[in-house]
Amino acid sequence: MTETVIRSRKIKEKKRVYPPRRPVPDLGLDKGAEKLTPERIESTIRSVLDNETGARLKVYVDTCAHCGLCSEACHFFWSHDGDPSYSPAGKVKQTISEIVKKKGKVDADFIRGAAEIAYTECNLCRRCSMYCPFGIDIAYMMLTVRRIAHLLGVVPQYIQDTAHSHSATMNQMWVKDDEWIDSLLWQEEEAAEEIPELRIPLEKEGADILYSVIGPEPKFRAQLIYQAAVIMHEAGVDWTMPATPGWDNSDMCMYTGDNEMMGRLKKVHFETAMRLKNKRIVMGECGHAFRSIFDMGNRWLAWKMPPIPVTHAIEFYAELFRDKKIKVKKKFEKPVTLHDPCNIVRGRGLHEMARYVVNEICTDFIEMHPNREHNFCCSAGGGVINTGPPFRNKRVEGNRIKAEQLFAAKSKGAQVVIAPCHNCHGGLEDIIHHYNLKMELKFLGDIIYEVMER
Repeated sequence: MTETVIRSRKIKEKKRVYPPRRPVPDLGLDKGAEKLTPERIESTIRSVLDNETGARLKVYVDTCAHCGLCSEACHFFWSHDGDPSYSPAGKVKQTISEIVKKKGKVDADFIRGAAEIAYTECNLCRRCSMYCPFGIDIAYMMLTVRRIAHLLGVVPQYIQDTAHSHSATMNQMWVKDDEWIDSLLWQEEEAAEEIPELRIPLEKEGADILYSVIGPEPKFRAQLIYQAAVIMHEAGVDWTMPATPGWDNSDMCMYTGDNEMMGRLKKVHFETAMRLKNKRIVMGECGHAFRSIFDMGNRWLAWKMPPIPVTHAIEFYAELFRDKKIKVKKKFEKPVTLHDPCNIVRGRGLHEMARYVVNEICTDFIEMHPNREHNFCCSAGGGVINTGPPFRNKRVEGNRIKAEQLFAAKSKGAQVVIAPCHNCHGGLEDIIHHYNLKMELKFLGDIIYEVMER
C-alpha cells in the first residue's frame, strides 16, 4: 500500500468543518476590483471566451465530471487536510466554470476572489492533469482566469510590479543596461583572480552558445554567473553573453496573463541570438523561463518550436559530462536529494538527465518519494512566489506536503537538497526555514563548480 493511499484514507476518514476562506489584503487585487463595472467585466470576459479560447476551454469545462481524482495530485489539497475547495476541480468550479456558465455576468467580488485563487492557490504545475481520466489541462484553465484578471486590472501588486519592470527594461529586476554590463565585468574580474585567462565574451558574433540567465542573477545571485563562466571556460566551449536587452530569459508576464508582453520579451530574446548568429541558446537553471521560451512565448509568436534551439542547463551539463569536457576532481560527499522542477520534468522530461548529472558529481544520492514527474511542486512556481509577502504564509502553509517529503528524505540521511530552478530555490528555502528542516539548498552548478578539475 502506497503512502499516497494511506494518506488518502486518513483524509477521507476525517469528518471536519473547514474554515471559511478569508481574502488576503492586496492593493493590486483590492484596488483593481474597486474600479470594475458589470459592463466592463462582461465585455472583457466575452472577448476572451469568443476570441482567445475557442473549443478547447468549452470542452474542458463541459467534460469535467468533478470526480475528484485530481484532488490527491494537488499539494494545496493535501496541505489543507483534504479541503475540497483547494482541490483542482474545486478551484475550477469556483472560477472558470462559473465564468463560462454565466457568460461573464459575474460581479467584481467574484473576479477578485477568482483572481486570488488563480494567482495564489495554483502553481500551474500540471500534476493534476496526470491523474485526470480525461486529460484536462487545469493549468490552462487557471491561466485563462489570470488572462481575464489581467485584462480587468485585477492582479496582485508584487507580480504586476515585476511585469511593469519587464515592459520598461526587458528584465524583471529593473537592471539598467550599464548595470548589466558592469555585473558581467565584475564577475569576470572575480573569476580572473582564480583563472587569469578567463573571460566572459560579450556580443561575440557566431559563437556556438548564447548563454542567458534570469533577472535576479545579476541582482542577487551574481556568483552563478561566475560559476557558469568557470564551467564554460574549463569545458572549452565557444560562448557569449549579450550586452543588450534580451539577456533576461525570465517571464512573469506569462504568469500575469499579459500575453502581449510575453511575446515582446521572447521576441527580444530570440532576436538577440539571431542578431549574434548564435547556434543555440543555453539557459541557466530556471524552470519557468524554459517554459516561456520553449512552450509558451514561442507559440504566442506563432512558432511551433523556438526559431533557435534552446538547451536547459541540465541538458547542457549532461552533454559536458558525456563528452568528457568536464572532469570531476572529487565527488561531493554530503548525502543529497533532488527536487524535480515541474517545468523541466513534467514539462520537458529531463528527470533522468538530472539524475545522470547528480550521480556524476555526488557520492550519495537519496531519492525523494514520489519523484520524477510525480514529484510535488515547490509551491513557488507559476508566479505564486512573485505575488510577494502578502501571500507568503498561504504559499508555505499550502505546501506542508513538500515539507513532509523533504523531512522523509532527511530521515534517510539527506543533508542537501539540489533544486535546478530559481523559483524552486526560493520556495524550498521558505519551506525549509518555516518547518525548521535544517537542510542545505544548492543548484547543480554550485556543486559542479565545487568538484570539477581546473
